[in-house]
Amino acid sequence: MLLKKVRKSSIVMAIILSMSLSVGCNNTHAATEVPVQKEQSNSDQGENNPVETIATGDRQLIEVSYKTADLNDSFELTNMINLSGSTINFNGNGATVSGNSITINSAGTYVISGTLEDGQIIVEADKADKVQLVLNGASIHSKTSAPIYVKSADKVIVTLAEGTTNKLSDSANYVYEDSASDEPNATLFSKDNLTINGKGTLEITSVFKDGIRSKDDLKIVDGTFVIDAADHGIVGKDMVAIKSGDFTIKANGDAIKSTNDTDAAKGFVSVEGGSFNLIAGQDGIQAETAVQILDGTFDITSGGGSSNGSKKVNSQMMGGQMPGGQKPSRNQETGQVTGTSTTQATTTTEEESTSAKGIKAKTNLAIVGGSFTIDAADDAVHSNGNVFILDGALEIATGDDGIHADQTLQIEGGDINITKSYEGLEGSAINILNGTIHVVSSDDGINVAGDTGATTNSVLTITDGYVVVDAGGDGLDANGSIVMTGGTVIVNGPENGGNGALDYDRAFDISGGTLVAVGSSAMAQGIATSSSQNAVMMTYSTTQPAGTMLHLEDSKGNNILSFKPAKSYSSVVMSTPQIEQNQSYKLYAGGSVSGDAQDGLNVDGTYTGGSLVVEFKTGDVQTYLTESGVTTSTSNRGGSKGMQRPSGLEGQNSTMEKPTGGRPQKEGMMPPTSDGITSTNEKETPKSTTP
Repeated sequence: MLLKKVRKSSIVMAIILSMSLSVGCNNTHAATEVPVQKEQSNSDQGENNPVETIATGDRQLIEVSYKTADLNDSFELTNMINLSGSTINFNGNGATVSGNSITINSAGTYVISGTLEDGQIIVEADKADKVQLVLNGASIHSKTSAPIYVKSADKVIVTLAEGTTNKLSDSANYVYEDSASDEPNATLFSKDNLTINGKGTLEITSVFKDGIRSKDDLKIVDGTFVIDAADHGIVGKDMVAIKSGDFTIKANGDAIKSTNDTDAAKGFVSVEGGSFNLIAGQDGIQAETAVQILDGTFDITSGGGSSNGSKKVNSQMMGGQMPGGQKPSRNQETGQVTGTSTTQATTTTEEESTSAKGIKAKTNLAIVGGSFTIDAADDAVHSNGNVFILDGALEIATGDDGIHADQTLQIEGGDINITKSYEGLEGSAINILNGTIHVVSSDDGINVAGDTGATTNSVLTITDGYVVVDAGGDGLDANGSIVMTGGTVIVNGPENGGNGALDYDRAFDISGGTLVAVGSSAMAQGIATSSSQNAVMMTYSTTQPAGTMLHLEDSKGNNILSFKPAKSYSSVVMSTPQIEQNQSYKLYAGGSVSGDAQDGLNVDGTYTGGSLVVEFKTGDVQTYLTESGVTTSTSNRGGSKGMQRPSGLEGQNSTMEKPTGGRPQKEGMMPPTSDGITSTNEKETPKSTTP
């Protein structure tokens, strides 16, 4: 079906999400469903089939139709329902009052006002009927069931009259007409399509279970919502589509969710805009298929926040690796970790009974824009399929991963600041095409955790953007390869010897951009010899204190880069387009540099006051250094004969036995032979490690 009119945001999503995921690597995945907002129709034609699907490239995009009736919050004072204590007065046609309940059985508009202390509004109309309920200053409480219960209709539209505050509340025990039934189970419950519009306020107190639930489509066009729910806040089976509104939701379960897990074209959450303050005992936003967020402001706390996260497996020794190079396996739904850690021969596990993620999707999760503050006990942003970040500002603190994709994580823009995490970014493949990313992690900063048996698809690709990592474990970790063609990457890596600033199993090919990665030297790796951009890897004989500036300049004194690491370090890898083969350079320690540094890095200031560490001449693609000059090594991390230290490491053993379960041979640990100029300090002050 061709669409005549599509929103600009829909076009952006269609272009981006139809792109192949093989940017810089060979990743192929099955087609998945991604929802996209569609411009509203001018009629209600086709209302029984509001979801339209079109094929775009190798993706299927779901479009939500907002019909005229969905958007129309005007009403006439025709059928009036006046509530007074335990009494219901009705003036109009199409409804019947029986005791403390009123049943609406015909299409039309019904205006409700007043207070009902214990009673119910029931809609039981023909399947072709559209019913509009206008809450015009209404307060309804029910001691035995849902205050508003839609049994049947084509669609019910609840309009919140502008300038009014409306309240719905229930009790802890429901009395069902059928003892075998578990419906209704929400304060505002509908078995059929439900739309809420208007500029009024709806306050819901759900003591029994959910706040708002539709067993079909749920669309919210506008309004202010304050929901306190014993279980879930807002639930739609086939979809939850939110155009705008102001939402304050406190839920012991999920704050917003869609539940259809049997139809790939349904079960999604789509948000076009609005303001969201969500406090959830479980997930903040959860969909059985896809989540799409185009815009909005989100403040999400899930599972009690990051301070309530589960204790993680101790992974300091081998970067979280098990014997044979295999990492522990974690079930992404339950959080259960299987496998053992090699640290001190201990075995720990992570157990989690409920999901407590910020935003969670089962297929694709796309963030096109918006502002997000997420504090989650579990992953902040999670998909069992793919995650796409196109734009937006994300401030994240989490007890687990900052952003996680079981398949591909692709970041094309936005500002991502992960202030606390176990692992910052994780996916089977990760593509960073643009954006500004800051990651603080207790374990790996960026982790490509694909199956070790199929590492050809486990690639970290960086083509542009600005990436800063502060990692307690590996800084950049790929079970396969790392490919960097542009951008800026700064890594403050691990201080412990069981991890490295760079960690990859196959190769790190760099052809552009600026890279500076500092950390422990015990497990350090450089770049691959197949790279087309040169690098320098310096290994210090003693640990350099945090804040000790390192400065690299060429033979003319031009600043290649000046960097002040945030943590102590004994190894540094530097690569920029300004590092050329067979040229002379000087590496300094300490001193200062003019101009403003960004995250400790300055590439154009004037450097003064430091001490020369080593003067050298570059050789092939990667030049290996110690204080004595250019050096070589013939060993490899985890090799059968242990790791041979580069020459010139005074005070350290020349050979380190490999830890149990060492890794396979890795590129970047086998430097080529190269001649260089050894340190000449005749006219220089001896090196200093003072910041």
